[in-house]
Amino acid sequence: MHTWRKVSAHAKTPVALTIGNFDGVHLGHQAILTRLKDVANQLGLPACVMTFEPHPREFFAPDQAPARLTSLREKLSRLIQAEIDSIHICRFNYDFARINPERFITQILNQDLRVRWLLVGDDFRFGARRAGDIAMLQALSAENNYTLEVMPSIVIGNQRVSSTAIRQALITGDLDAATKLLGRPYSISGRVINGDKLGRQIGFPTANIQLKHNLPPLSGIFVVSVYGANSSSSEIPLPGVASLGVRPTIHENGKPVLEVHLFDFADEIYGQHLRVDFLHKLRDEEKYADITTLIRQIEKDVAQAKEYFMTTPIQYNRLCSAL
Repeated sequence: MHTWRKVSAHAKTPVALTIGNFDGVHLGHQAILTRLKDVANQLGLPACVMTFEPHPREFFAPDQAPARLTSLREKLSRLIQAEIDSIHICRFNYDFARINPERFITQILNQDLRVRWLLVGDDFRFGARRAGDIAMLQALSAENNYTLEVMPSIVIGNQRVSSTAIRQALITGDLDAATKLLGRPYSISGRVINGDKLGRQIGFPTANIQLKHNLPPLSGIFVVSVYGANSSSSEIPLPGVASLGVRPTIHENGKPVLEVHLFDFADEIYGQHLRVDFLHKLRDEEKYADITTLIRQIEKDVAQAKEYFMTTPIQYNRLCSAL
């Protein structure tokens, strides 16, 4: 698998391509990737993805951009797992934003990437001021040597699968709904970094997970499973409870922090890269009168999280043996 950080004359052979932000790599995205790989195999072409960094809405209005579901690293990891042959990461800047739709088709798709089969979602728009649409892609397909296919939206129940719908589910704490749309539990990945060591001082040591963005799509206290901390196998998760938020009892104007307390765990894991799966929301963040009151609440959170693992008949049953 090849990853290109810009679009240039990299394509030595024709390709099958899909284009999108792929934030979350949810079930709708997964359907697109499956269709891309199937047709690419039929045509004998590499299956390629074009995505953008940063997200266009982050570039144009960073203060109003939606929370990311995945960092770039997490998104690339999901695309690699989907066995995509190559990924083109377009640096979204003023120069890229000014490319008109016709030039995007003739230069980038045809000349640079040599696209011979193109798959896009049914709401796809592109080019300066989002002036390009599916009708334009179809009208210019023959002269630019590609076949166009449009993927309809994926609907679960009455819900269209989209990054926006997943964000809304996470904001409201509906992790079950988010899991259904993602096809897996929502997760955050990052390295364990130094914190203020308060958890250790009060009897609940935590792993402080580095957040790539300061606007997580959810907050509160959660039951979690953690991958990457188990010394016997990174594929075996460990159970825990996590706090994601600004810690109002500790700081007046704190930034969001993800702290994970793993049950009966004392290994040194600074610098390790962990993935935290969010399974169940216990409560919202609260500001307590003092540290003693906070400790009592943490004790309740830990007890409820352990009860969750003991009573929930899901694939995490093997975690219970660690309790």
